Amino acid sequence: MAAEKTSKVNLGFVVLLIGVFMAALDNGIISAALTTINSSFDVSATQGSWGITLYTLGLAVMTPIVGKLADRYGRKKLFLIEVVIFTIGSLGVALSPNFTLFLAARLLQSFGGGGIFIIASSHVLSTFTKEKQGSMLGLLGGMNGIASVVGPNIGSFLIDLTGNWHWLFLINVPIGIALVVFGFFSLHETKVHVMSKIDFLGISLLSLSILSIMFAVNNIGEGGSILDNVAKWSVLGLLLLGVIVFAALIFVEKRNEQGDSVDPILPFSLLRKPTYAMTMVMGLLSGTFIGAIIFIPSFAQQILGISAAKSGYWMTPLALASGIGAGGGGYFVDKKGPVKTLIFAGLIGIVGFGGLGLFADTKLLFILFSVIAGMGFGFVLGAPLTVLTSNAAGTQKGSAIGTLSVARQVGLTISPTIFAVFIQNGFSKIGELIPQKLKEHGINPADIPAGSLDQIQGGSYGDLQAKIDQIPSPEVRASLHEAFQQAAHNAYEPIYITTAVMALLLIVISVAFSRQFKNDAIESERLDAEEHRQQKQPNS
Repeated sequence: MAAEKTSKVNLGFVVLLIGVFMAALDNGIISAALTTINSSFDVSATQGSWGITLYTLGLAVMTPIVGKLADRYGRKKLFLIEVVIFTIGSLGVALSPNFTLFLAARLLQSFGGGGIFIIASSHVLSTFTKEKQGSMLGLLGGMNGIASVVGPNIGSFLIDLTGNWHWLFLINVPIGIALVVFGFFSLHETKVHVMSKIDFLGISLLSLSILSIMFAVNNIGEGGSILDNVAKWSVLGLLLLGVIVFAALIFVEKRNEQGDSVDPILPFSLLRKPTYAMTMVMGLLSGTFIGAIIFIPSFAQQILGISAAKSGYWMTPLALASGIGAGGGGYFVDKKGPVKTLIFAGLIGIVGFGGLGLFADTKLLFILFSVIAGMGFGFVLGAPLTVLTSNAAGTQKGSAIGTLSVARQVGLTISPTIFAVFIQNGFSKIGELIPQKLKEHGINPADIPAGSLDQIQGGSYGDLQAKIDQIPSPEVRASLHEAFQQAAHNAYEPIYITTAVMALLLIVISVAFSRQFKNDAIESERLDAEEHRQQKQPNS
């Protein structure tokens, strides 16, 4: 009987793992097919980007809401509902006859995908013992992170294999059906007993606040400089609206917590806890790790000279290392606790990302430091932040972990915009570097035919090396390659140095609040024991 129960639990966890991977994969897999999709619907690149933006926004809005609903109505039930919604949305995306229905189906898909990771994490925290939670959460985090990283590569593979972008989404349908069937029989139901009413006003305010802030962040990258865009009402106005609505949410939740009639979506007592606030900050910082990893293919192309067609494959060492790191991080949490795990992960991250920024100018060094960075990324993305958030949240695990994911999503949304500015600024210096490098090689820039340098500097930076290779003079070609390499280092170095600084901040916060985190863990164990005792009472 015990063996049967264990196998059932193991099968249930495999169902959760596959569900997490499937939902996270669709956050990045579409990027490989954007050009093809835009052409099939005859829309511009700007319009086509809404296929990614809407999915991101839907995930951010639904994550905390589904986490709270799962706590209340049952994690198994909500997991199955989320998978069904995601599967129907995937089918709708694949069969969309026009772009409007494509976007609508994409949004529906995000409503299903938004809660899967949160429910899976909450289910682990409610089902497995403290000794196993770290390893399980580490595997879930690893699946979530790896899927986000390798999504574009898998998308490219499927398009090459099938020649049709619809299969990127049709493949989810049989997987979703299998998850519902196996999940129904293998997952145990867990929930928190709540008798008060649902906080519909809080849900509405939280959704509006997240939507406003995420739209503002997306608008920051809409052409022009970042400072000019921030001053626009499409950014500043939406940011102000998001802050005002969030302030109203805090007022409403404070009032709800003072009474017993409404179960708040974001308990005011959590917002006042320093440890909970710090886990949200660390979640935002961890989002920058993913933001930096997004630029690995272009880094390999511009710094190492890898072709655009093969640059994506250079994500593989980092992706594999992040999976190992996530599992190892979970094991480390079980043995040493989440605080020591975060400190260790921060140290690995500093070495890995710092090395990518400062030393990775050969393929061997790139592989070495990307593997180290992947390990640190995996350690952070797995169990430690989820465990710290769960400990700080007490019985409000689902909504708390949901908010952690939103914080990470905000970091993931903001950081690529900032990093793109670094790249733009770095390559903008190439006009100053070319005359300098020519002079170092004993070449007078005035002797270069008029207009030839302007032609080289025109167009995209991705084509620049190919244009330089067409120059007949070896001395001039060598000078321009050195100028390009210097500009490329100026472009990418700040990205990975900034990420290393984020890793350092994780260490600082972990050390500064270590005593409070330990107190949260003791209180969480007491509450978990009480919850398990209450769940067993009806069966006794």
